[in-house]
Amino acid sequence: MPRSAPTPEWVLARRRQIGDQIRAARLHANLTQEQVAHLIPMDRATYNRIEQGHAAPQLDTLLLIAHVIGVPLADLVR
Repeated sequence: MPRSAPTPEWVLARRRQIGDQIRAARLHANLTQEQVAHLIPMDRATYNRIEQGHAAPQLDTLLLIAHVIGVPLADLVR
């Protein structure tokens, strides 16, 4: 089985930027990580990994996060 190529650094950097944008939108909405994770539903540790840029969430998860925080998805990924 062939190994997959490592994720390019620019993708990892962009993932961190998106996590920063999610965090900023969450804080602006006066929500804790625990509150957002509960409403998705997802465990807080996994949600934290998304905000830190250590996890690559699926589109459905990003849509749920945007909905719970109350912002358009585009605001999180610009």
